[in-house]
Amino acid sequence: MDEAAELKARFGKLVAAHRRRRGMTQVALAEAVGLSVDMITRVEGGGTGVRFPNIAGLAKALEVDPAELFTPELPKGALQRKALADVTTRLAGLSDSDLAWIADLIDVALKTRR
Repeated sequence: MDEAAELKARFGKLVAAHRRRRGMTQVALAEAVGLSVDMITRVEGGGTGVRFPNIAGLAKALEVDPAELFTPELPKGALQRKALADVTTRLAGLSDSDLAWIADLIDVALKTRR
């Protein structure tokens, strides 16, 4: 997969994660941004990108900084690690209580490896 395709895929996953975090349907997000449901589906699936005005609209509707739609704020170089990027993207849509639970699970799992 080329870099542009990877960026679209990551962007789409983050849009979907933030949408689910807010409890929004694709229809509600499409209406809030002024895009078609088909366009939201393609964006979330990584099949297409969007222009800056639509990125701003998505960020506003999802109540996030536009930069949060491109990266889950991983350290430089970490995005080269696909497994880490995939897990981080999935975690981005979880609530604080779910993240705390996951953190506890990680602590328990890592204790057995030490």
